[in-house]
This record gives sequence, structure tokens and C-alpha cells, in this order.
Amino acid sequence: MSDTNPYRNGDTPLTITLVGPIPPPAGGMAMQTAQLLRLLTETQQLNVKLIAVNPPYRPQWVAKIPLLRAIFRLVPYFWQLHQACKQTDVMHLMANSGWAWHLFAAPAIWIAYWHKVPVIVNYRGGLAADFLKKQQRWVLPTLRRASVIVTPSAFLQGVFAQYQLKCRIIANIVDTAIFHGSLKPSLAHAPHLVVTRNLEAIYDIATAIRAFAIINKQLPDSRLSIAGSGPELPALQALVNLLQLSNQVSFCGKLDRQQMAELYTNADIMLNPSTADNMPNSLLEAMAASVLVVSTDVGGIPFMVEHQRDALLVPPAAPEPMAAAVLSLVAQPELAEQLATNARAKVSQYQPAQVLPCWLSLYHESEQANA
Repeated sequence: MSDTNPYRNGDTPLTITLVGPIPPPAGGMAMQTAQLLRLLTETQQLNVKLIAVNPPYRPQWVAKIPLLRAIFRLVPYFWQLHQACKQTDVMHLMANSGWAWHLFAAPAIWIAYWHKVPVIVNYRGGLAADFLKKQQRWVLPTLRRASVIVTPSAFLQGVFAQYQLKCRIIANIVDTAIFHGSLKPSLAHAPHLVVTRNLEAIYDIATAIRAFAIINKQLPDSRLSIAGSGPELPALQALVNLLQLSNQVSFCGKLDRQQMAELYTNADIMLNPSTADNMPNSLLEAMAASVLVVSTDVGGIPFMVEHQRDALLVPPAAPEPMAAAVLSLVAQPELAEQLATNARAKVSQYQPAQVLPCWLSLYHESEQANA
């Protein structure tokens, strides 16, 4: 992409419609949408419009009635898409697997296709392989209407290649201005461990708690903070009580970005026990704050970090190896320092200054191809 000019005919700024979820909740795709919206707007080189797929329900009581809330959200959403396409040069669609694809992503692609507006499908999420395998009859024809498919990792690029779909890679943006820190003396005797994923089954936080139980037997002053919310909270609290760790484990609830930055500032090691994943920003934010990362080696994570270079990787659903990895960082300060140094260097490639020009160039290229 040699032409990075985001203007049509050299003088009129392109109009980009960004379609995706925004916080709350503060999930990975929502955070990416919010960050990209802010950064694109700040460039002052584009007209940027947002269509949120998850606006607040109005009136609020509608949220309690499943079928009615779908109607109240989807009808205005479809109308917004039709209206936006009349004034849009390029649509940037944030997409992932599951019902969200069928309800929000697929209709956006077909509406833009009908209006002859180029669509960049920015696909993310660690469940893409299973989703495409089971739903390919419905999903693939729609994906082939996209002008470009973009993924944040080589892992997802490989998944799509199995279906003869070409993808470009543009990394997630990690604006790490508020994430900073250094290795702390507490690592050697009283490490503060954190888990910063939603409390959902896919993230298997129970494995992190069981690993911490092993660690705490050897390091009684260690502690674990779990930041996030979700349906698994009661079961996880029950597990903590069963393991008699109530005094060592804290459930922090959902944190905003500033609160998350403060948590990382006071943390030594991050545990990521997920069973499926693509490119979690939480790992990059931890790395930027010099928080050591011990993660499962699932999905796109081995494409994102390298074992024993900038993180330690372990099998999923295996508390003992996760605990052993943590204890190795405590016992080997030279290894901890090496990982932290390499991790900070790696995060630099995800900064806005490196990633944003790729999007600006792709918008211009897509508009030109459609002219």
C-alpha cells in the first residue's frame, strides 16, 4: 500500500463509518472500536462516523424482555446502516463469531454491498475456526462480499486461508501511554498476581485460582487479584472459599482503563488461563507495564508472544504447569528481567504511530478500488 493519502481527489476527506461495539462492557473488541474511533477522529484527516451495535436500550425496561429488546436494537441499527451508506466512502466493520455475526456483521455487509459501499471486515476472536467450520454455509458467502478481510494476527489469517479467503494483517492498537511500570522487589517473596479477563467459561479462571493455591503454599505472602465481571463469578468465589484462599484472593469487579493501569502498576505477574484466544490486548497492556506474563499457549497467543523470550506459555487447563512457571520467575530474577525487557520492546509495534497509517492507507485503497 504505497499511497497513504486519506483524502479523495487530494482535497476532500474520506467518510469512514466505523461499525462495532463500544464500552460498556469493556471487552476486547469494544475497546478496540473505542480506541480506533478516538485515534481516527484525532487525525482530523477523515470524517468518522460511528454506528454502535450495542447502544443503551431506550426505554431501559426493554432490556428485560429478550425478543422485544432485539427488535428495539436491530430495527434502528438497520436504519442507521442504510442512512450511513448514502454518505459513506468506506465501512469499517468490527466482527467476530457467534450470534453477533449473524445479527450485526452479516446485515452490515449485505446492506453496504447493496449500496455499493466497500466494506473492510475487521475480524477478531479466538473462536473463528470452530465457527467457520460449523457455519460456513451461511458465513462464507457473506464474507466473500467484503472488499477486504483484516485480522490482527497470523493465527486468524491461517484460519481464513483454509477457506480460500485472503486476509491482511493489521495489528491491534495498544495505546500504552497510561501503562507503565518496572519489576518490583515483591516478585521475590510476595508476588502479586493478576487475572484481567472477563469471568466467562472460555477464560477458565478456575485454573488460575488452582494454580495460585499451589503457589501460595510455597509463598504464603503472595496474593491474587481478579479484575473482571461475568457469569462465572459465583462459581469462582465458591472455589476460592473451598481452597481457603479468601484472604489472599480479591475479586475487583470491572475496572476502567485508569483503574486497570493502577492494578498493573502494583502487580508482578499476569495469569492468562484462557482456553481459546486470538490476540488479547490485556497481555500487551500488562507487558507495557512490565508485568510478567504466564499464559496458555492456545489460539493466536503463540503468534503474539514467544515462550521464554517475552512470556512463559503453558498448556490450557493445567494448574501445575502454570504454578511452576510462576515459581520459576520468582526463583530466576535474570529470566524475569529478560522477559520484561523483551516484552516492552515487542509492545512498541502495536503503538498508534505504527498501526494507524496502515488503516489510513487501506481506507484510501478501498475507496479508490470502488471508484
